[in-house]
Amino acid sequence: MSNTEKIVLKAIDDLRPYLKNDGGDMELVKITKDRKVIVRLIGACQNCSASTMTIKAGLEERLKILVPEIIGVEELKESA
Repeated sequence: MSNTEKIVLKAIDDLRPYLKNDGGDMELVKITKDRKVIVRLIGACQNCSASTMTIKAGLEERLKILVPEIIGVEELKESA
């Protein structure tokens, strides 16, 4: 596991209590070669109107400070 992946997982863990409090969760899917973090939202977070804010303002902004080479965070949208 790379140092970048450890930092990303720690940042997700830091958000996890807030996500779980609302009945949801988030997991790391992958970090792409072009330095994007791909996450999967779970439970109530999948359909939450605040999920974009959680990803962009919560996780992405924190990661840009901790790991400046990360250029963004995107949600993996799964088709039904």
